[in-house]
Amino acid sequence: MSEDTVVVWDEALLAYDMGDHPLDPVRVELTVALARELGVLDRPGVRVITPGPADDALLTRVHDPRFLAAVRAAPRDPLFAGFGMGTSDNPVFEGMHESSALIAGATVAAAEAVWRGEARRAVNVAGGLHHAMPGRASGFCVYNDPAVAIARLLDLGAQRVAYVDVDVHHGDGVQEIFYRDPRVLTVSLHETPLALFPGTGFPDETGGPGAAGSAVNVPLPPGVDDAGWQRAFYAIVPSVLRAFRPQILVTQCGADGHRDDPLADLHLSVDGQRATYLALRALADELCEGRWVATGGGGYALVEVVPRAWTHLLAVATGDAIDPATLTPPGWRRLAAERRPGREVPLRMTDGVDPTYRPWQPTGEPNSVDRAIAASRKAVFPLLGLDPHDPRD
Repeated sequence: MSEDTVVVWDEALLAYDMGDHPLDPVRVELTVALARELGVLDRPGVRVITPGPADDALLTRVHDPRFLAAVRAAPRDPLFAGFGMGTSDNPVFEGMHESSALIAGATVAAAEAVWRGEARRAVNVAGGLHHAMPGRASGFCVYNDPAVAIARLLDLGAQRVAYVDVDVHHGDGVQEIFYRDPRVLTVSLHETPLALFPGTGFPDETGGPGAAGSAVNVPLPPGVDDAGWQRAFYAIVPSVLRAFRPQILVTQCGADGHRDDPLADLHLSVDGQRATYLALRALADELCEGRWVATGGGGYALVEVVPRAWTHLLAVATGDAIDPATLTPPGWRRLAAERRPGREVPLRMTDGVDPTYRPWQPTGEPNSVDRAIAASRKAVFPLLGLDPHDPRD
């Protein structure tokens, strides 16, 4: 296996542009610019590759052919509505099929590079469109690139693929697509569906017939900070991954759990997000010989949060983590100010938060986070042969 890291990038990925919409491609542009300015993409062993679009054969591994036809046709019809499109969440835009297929192709290229041993890790920060369903667009997502990439891994011979989703929203599309497939473990930590789109991701969603225990959901209460998030992550994710024994880890690393994100209610920092990326890399190293495919996802604090969070992700994937005290480069600050005048441009790669946490224990006075942890462990741990009450599991 090569020790290289592949970063899949082309400016054409910015064409996934819904116009005046929260999912603004500037967040990806500023991420790549910041990573370049900090030298992350010039590190030894980092290869930046240009993706091609996923073809229909790949896309229809998870999507209905009628949906693909509708996505192609929609921009030609100004009154189009249907298949989840033509809404405020999923407006029709020019080149919708082409740009969506390119994002899917980029995540597939990342997965193929890792599975074939051409790289140990691979990243597509433009990917992570995890809400798209087999027959409809949903939650700003047209084609479900993580699911398409996982389907490709299965076609290449993978028998156990783990998908971990740390976006603030439930990874519902990926879960739905593989809910009855025991070869894919989907794990999602997210804000409670009682408070946030898409309204799914309860602990009792544990996998369909023949795949019991293949879906793990950890819904967290609004207001959770880094310490609570990390406690929940470590109380569940390492145990279920170790029980599943994945051959490769695929992650969706949405940055919208941040305290400054305008669309959600968690209180994470970029320091806490950086800690999560380090934990995911360590689990891939422990369980999958380092095989890790990372995507971006949600994130709507376009200047203040996403570029820093995903530059930390790129750094963790390509080598040494960036010192949180690092100053953002002046050239990047100027670019960010030009792209979004009036927004506060961060001066450092930190929010000044210590993301250490208190490990979960089954005893003591429970708080809302501990109750969420206990509910998730109770629902799924026995299905994986784990003891929901033993903190060693």
